[in-house]
Amino acid sequence: KLLALAISGAVFGTQAVAVELYNEDGTTFSVGGHVSVNVNGSEKDDASVGTNSPRINFNATQELGNGFTADAKGEWALNYLDGGDDTFTTRLGYVGLTHEEFGRAVGGTQWSPYYDVAAATDMPIAFANDFLYDNHGALGTGRADKMVSYRNAFDLGEAGEFSFGLGWQGDNDVTTDKEDVIGGVVVTTRSTASYGDRVQATLGYSIAGVKLGYAFNTGDFKEGGVSKTAESHLVSAAYGSYGSGLYLAGIYASNENMNVGLEESTAYELLAAYALANSLNLSVNYEVVEGESTKGAATQTDREELALQAEYNFTSNFVGYTGYQFDLNDETGYKSDDKWTIGARYYL
Repeated sequence: KLLALAISGAVFGTQAVAVELYNEDGTTFSVGGHVSVNVNGSEKDDASVGTNSPRINFNATQELGNGFTADAKGEWALNYLDGGDDTFTTRLGYVGLTHEEFGRAVGGTQWSPYYDVAAATDMPIAFANDFLYDNHGALGTGRADKMVSYRNAFDLGEAGEFSFGLGWQGDNDVTTDKEDVIGGVVVTTRSTASYGDRVQATLGYSIAGVKLGYAFNTGDFKEGGVSKTAESHLVSAAYGSYGSGLYLAGIYASNENMNVGLEESTAYELLAAYALANSLNLSVNYEVVEGESTKGAATQTDREELALQAEYNFTSNFVGYTGYQFDLNDETGYKSDDKWTIGARYYL
């Protein structure tokens, strides 16, 4: 079960499809991913053609004997709208080892154990869980760079299922460029943050369609010569299966230096979805991030959004989607920027 989950990637999306190209003598090789094209617009920007996280991946497995199976994955983001720019950029790359009783270990760039818990609300194609992706590679809140992880699960029969996960990231330097307009001139400022050892641990329990989870994530980093700690406690609860009837989920995070521009912050996301028998899936999600830019400062709302979305499976591989996101954050006094999108995704 652990291996099937890892190979399919179903933990982080509405569905995953892969074409198996080879399966013989305990070895498999498949190609997967998806491409999408959508038209986007907002109150502040004119409509334009865009994409929604297109990717291509290669997956291989090898039975090693004595119940062990090794697997490898490489995944790249696709850029097929901007001619002359880089076509492929790295999303995932890892090697894993799985055993039914001993669990699963993975080394490389991967979806983190923290995300296993947080992904409960990151289901709709168009709008959801933006705050999880604030520097997620270095912080390990989504796709974690340079991580070693371990997961295991225990079936307790009628008493449900218990699971846990562990993750570690070593030294990692992250360089970011920030553009500001000063006197009509665009000025680019480059900064480098040095991240030291980061660790995370998760606990999960599921019974009768209800899933509960807790994730802890901590580690130090240095930026501008100042050492700080980036830490998060996150809990999640979900009922049902997204894309099949009623699905309800919520996550809540208490963070320190985890969200851009905020020293102390709280973040939460609520999702309710219902899929009809004809596969039409209707959902509403609400996301809030609020906190303090410096200790002792007044609490401010950094993000508050509500989105209405619909997804429809024309075939098992071809999905249409649309959504409208209301920007509810008007604390700063400027006009909000509502967004909309309509598009289609083809699963390879």
